[in-house]
Parts: sequence; structure tokens; C-alpha cells
Amino acid sequence: MRQARQQRENLVLLALIAPAAAVFTAFWLLPMARLALIAGTGPDGLAAYAAILTHPRYLQSLVATLLLSAAVTAAALAIAGVAGLFLARNRFPGQSLLLAMLTFPLAFPGVVVGFMVIMLAGRQGLIGEIAFRLFGSRLVFAYSMAGLFMGYLYFSIPRVILTVMAAAEKLDPSLEEAARSLGAGRWRVLRDVIIPGLGPALISSGAISFATAMGAFGTAFTLATANLVMAASLSIVLGFVTWLALALARSAAGAGVAAAA
Repeated sequence: MRQARQQRENLVLLALIAPAAAVFTAFWLLPMARLALIAGTGPDGLAAYAAILTHPRYLQSLVATLLLSAAVTAAALAIAGVAGLFLARNRFPGQSLLLAMLTFPLAFPGVVVGFMVIMLAGRQGLIGEIAFRLFGSRLVFAYSMAGLFMGYLYFSIPRVILTVMAAAEKLDPSLEEAARSLGAGRWRVLRDVIIPGLGPALISSGAISFATAMGAFGTAFTLATANLVMAASLSIVLGFVTWLALALARSAAGAGVAAAA
């Protein structure tokens, strides 16, 4: 009787897992296997991976991707971390509207954000027009790394704000009160109590920002690469770097939660 019941439970579990396994296989495992096959069976074989680190163009692209993603992550944490903490700790008229505006980019596809960056910092953009009227020359940076930075930052800020707000609402106020009663000033409380308490949220949201920027920039570069083998190799390397960053962030966030407990 017990064995038959166990078999039914296994069948039910298998039926529940099968759709997820099919989607995982079709949309991740098979494409990744195909990419690895393309990268490893080209004219250079497995040396195509080494070319990413030795060829100036591909190495420069890899370094630029890492630096841009890190800069976007740092800026998003600094700006959205402060904004999220402020919104979680204060109530004022129009707060809901402000929060809706700050998180509105979540509803935008990448094409819309790119067009907005062009309208703001392109050749006929608002920033260029203001610079022309003030200094006689247009300031154009929508088509450079600065434009990419602006677009990716616009995408990342809402994710960090929502994560920080959710974490800030769960902080224990008694810890801050205890720190103040012991003579700690506002900045000392922020450094020693609030930021460590928000640590897991900052790490997780920062990892998402980093992965989003890595994926977006890497996609744009690989699509523009004429060499299919090198594009596949670069995709594998960028995917591994992103996975490693997410794994380290998950480990660090888990350790932060354990330490806080």
C-alpha cells in the first residue's frame, strides 16, 4: 500500500516537473549546446575561446562589457539605494505617483528606452539643443558608451528601488534605537546598522543589474559580429561570467542573511 502510494506521488511529481524540464531543455539547454558546438568546431577549434582574451578587438569588448556593467551596477545601487530607503522611511503626498514614475521603466521594452536616450542625448536631442544654445556646440553621447550607460541605468534603477524598499520595511527599528542610545550618530547608524541590514537586498539587486547590463551589451556586440564562431564563443564566455556573478551574489546574500540572523 505504501509502495503504491509512493509510486503515485512520484508520477504526480514527474508530471509537474515535465513541463518545466521541457521548457528548460528547449529554450536553454539545446541553444547553449548549439552555441558550444559552433564555438568548438570552427576552424580554430577550442582556440576560439582563447582568442577572446588574445585578440585586441574581442578582449576590448569583453573588458568594456565588464566595466560598463560594473559602472551601471554601482550607480544604480547608489542612486536607487538612497531613493528606496527614503521612500520606505517617509510618507508624503504624491509618494505613490512618484514611486510609479520611478518604476515605470519596468513596463518599457529596450527599443523604447533606446529611443528615449536618442531623443534626450542624440543629435537632435534635448541635451544637445540646450548645450548648443548655451555654448554654441551640441553635446551628443547617445551613440557612445555614455548613452549605453544611461539606458542600462534607466532599466536598473526600478529593480533596485523595489528590492531596497521591501528590505527596508523589514528592518528592526529597535536596532537603530539601540545604536542611537549608545551615542551613534546618523552616519554611524547608516554605516553600521542600516547598510548591513540592507546588504542581502543590495547584493541581489546589484547582481540583477549587472547581469542585465552584461546580457544587453553582449547581445548587441554578438549580433554585430560577422564571425559566427567568435560570436558563439563570446556568448559562452559572457554567459559564464554572468552566471559566476549571480552565483557569488547568491552566496554572499545568503551569508549576509545568516549573519544578520
